[in-house]
Amino acid sequence: MKTVLIAGATGYLGQHLVATYLNRGWKVLALVRDRQRAHDMGLAADKFIVAPATDPETLRGKMAGVDLVISAVGITRQRDGLDYRDVDYQANVNLLREAVAAGVSRFCYIHLLNAEAMLHVPLVAAKQAFVETLRATSVQSTVICQSGYFSDMEDFLSMARSGRVWLFGDGDLKINPIHGADLADATAEAVDAGMETRAVGGPDVLCQKDLARLAFLALGRPASITCLPDWTRRPALRLLPWVTPRYIHGPAQFFLTAMGLDMVGIPYGSHHLADHFRSIEGTTGIGRTSS
Repeated sequence: MKTVLIAGATGYLGQHLVATYLNRGWKVLALVRDRQRAHDMGLAADKFIVAPATDPETLRGKMAGVDLVISAVGITRQRDGLDYRDVDYQANVNLLREAVAAGVSRFCYIHLLNAEAMLHVPLVAAKQAFVETLRATSVQSTVICQSGYFSDMEDFLSMARSGRVWLFGDGDLKINPIHGADLADATAEAVDAGMETRAVGGPDVLCQKDLARLAFLALGRPASITCLPDWTRRPALRLLPWVTPRYIHGPAQFFLTAMGLDMVGIPYGSHHLADHFRSIEGTTGIGRTSS
């Protein structure tokens, strides 16, 4: 039986990776910061390792006998004083160094699609810096470049609940966000195939107006969408760090930057965003849309 260590196991994607590898017959070690949180989530794994990846000493000896490490470690909206360089870069470097020392044969990292076009965003720059470090080591690696999680698209639901979705430009830029279960399966397939890189998104390619319409449809409300001139997005990006704390402006900078790009990976999976929105809102999706 092969052994996988999944770092970031209590995150949105991490919990799906744990389930996927258990179903595939692997021994699963779940690296978590908070064992109680894992318990409260009902997360099942063969073994839980409680260790903050930001502290390399806590990782010593934890990867003995491990065949594969998958890291979905990264800052979302934590307020613990750590920055992207501490977590998205250094914590992953700590994991990588321990993996190399333990003789782990492959390291898989969950990255972002179109990272090279967003290097001015601190979150993305830290992730890309880690990918470059990973590629420079002797360990075999797989980098998954995902287009965006379903959970990220819930920001459109939040705007719709407030009564209006605000977009930049004409709202026609496209994305195919992916469900965590589908991305976990795509990751496992890429690792099995020995792929160095896999760019992946969900089965439905949607424009930004489509995302807004799906959000209003799930709420059973007529769509109210306003498209602002795209030039207003750029000063907002510069202003955010000055007027909001990092846990707000960090994700917002990424969101606003990604809104200016097509974020389409190779379509994969069977989960649809419309169903995800309806499951959150508990609606039948009956409503009318207009823009």
